[in-house]
Amino acid sequence: MGDKIDLNTLLNGKSDRKKTLGLFDLSILGIGAIIGTGILVLTGIVAATDAGPGVIYSFLIAALASGLIGLCYSELTTSIPNSGSAYVYAWVTIGQKMAFFAGWTLLGVYITTTATVANGWTGYVHSFLREFGILLPDTLIKSPFNGGIVNLPAIIMILLVTLMLTRGTSESKVLNNILVIVKLAIILLFIFVSLSDVQPKNWSPFLPYGTTGVFAGASTVFFAFLGFDALATSAEEVKDVQKTLPRAIIISLLVSTLLYVIVSLVMTGVMHYKNLNVPEAMSFVLIENGHGVAAQIVSGGAILGIIAVVLAFIYASSNITMSMSRGGFLPNNLATLNKKTGSPNKALWLIGIVASICAGLLDIKNLAIFANVGSLCVFFLISLMVLLLRRQHPELKRPFKVPFGRIIPILSMLVCVFLLANLPLNAWLNYFGWLIIGLLMYFFYSKKHIKIELEDTSNSGKGGDASDIDKDDDDDALLD
Repeated sequence: MGDKIDLNTLLNGKSDRKKTLGLFDLSILGIGAIIGTGILVLTGIVAATDAGPGVIYSFLIAALASGLIGLCYSELTTSIPNSGSAYVYAWVTIGQKMAFFAGWTLLGVYITTTATVANGWTGYVHSFLREFGILLPDTLIKSPFNGGIVNLPAIIMILLVTLMLTRGTSESKVLNNILVIVKLAIILLFIFVSLSDVQPKNWSPFLPYGTTGVFAGASTVFFAFLGFDALATSAEEVKDVQKTLPRAIIISLLVSTLLYVIVSLVMTGVMHYKNLNVPEAMSFVLIENGHGVAAQIVSGGAILGIIAVVLAFIYASSNITMSMSRGGFLPNNLATLNKKTGSPNKALWLIGIVASICAGLLDIKNLAIFANVGSLCVFFLISLMVLLLRRQHPELKRPFKVPFGRIIPILSMLVCVFLLANLPLNAWLNYFGWLIIGLLMYFFYSKKHIKIELEDTSNSGKGGDASDIDKDDDDDALLD
């Protein structure tokens, strides 16, 4: 067995989690996590700094890459339906060192994604209040990298969402669905109101930064599609997982891509791309074209809608933290569940505090490209692990299997490598810094505490030991 989890014992380990997620719920969860800062914030920033109107090609390339990776995810999650995602798959196919690498990287990705989303949220809060004559000082809404002192609204919002998650309220599923519907409604409002203002001359030149800019933009906006990864952490709770999960991933990606392309075309058609380098691009475009009321509605909706993304990623982060804690990679008390609410309060507060610090002090684009480096590395591993699992366990039942043999997993790996090659050096430096912190954690703590016995690891991706699983049902109900 070495340092891998025994697959048969893992699959035979009983999970008491309730199968509550249907196709609609799972699709809404995916769309809610994908449609967020990417469309409300990064669309304008990437158009202004990387791709111009050609940002639509950037989104299409990123969507194609996400589709290939999504198929690979579907094979793994339906074969090994555990909440540990890449962390568990890596432990099964490669070993504990790569499992730690995958889990630690996912934590970094989720934390920086949360911080990026919160950064964009502040822009819409500022825009919304400005229309009522309330001006927030730049020193309290911008990071030190953008001429301010701290992004205070982003910090407050993350901490409040974290507090809400620690309450363990069952109403969070309904709240999440409402917030997603609000978000979709304001996006459609922006499209319909702005269509009459489109001026085709603004699309010329369509590729002002050339194909290089398009590919650089694709590497940046890939961040926008990270939400489908959150679906993998819900595999244990999905009804008819063999059919529902692959369909939900594809539906989420198709709906999100369509909206990204339409919004990009309308936004760059209404206003010259060079003027879109602002975090609240949608409301900014509407205000500049005299649609003040619509801008207020969009800003208000964005304020509510973006919260759904923060909620989803803090929740996903706590799932990964608990799984790693139960495997011994992180301190065991992070897996402790509150007896009253059933929520992993220590894990949630750790994630919430770290994410709020990042949101308050770091630059939004640097946060996004860091998330891209980490996620693309994990997605490369996901594609590789499809091939490894097929070779190591050919007898494993695969309810969903990626078609065309090895072609799609290999193509998926090549796309990840290509997008990684187009990311700037500072993104890699930030990522390596995170890995160095992780290596210190691994050698000074994890290596001494990893649980390699079958009885300890068999449920590491399923929510820990039996007693923890029972209590974990309440926590999982937050987004289910």
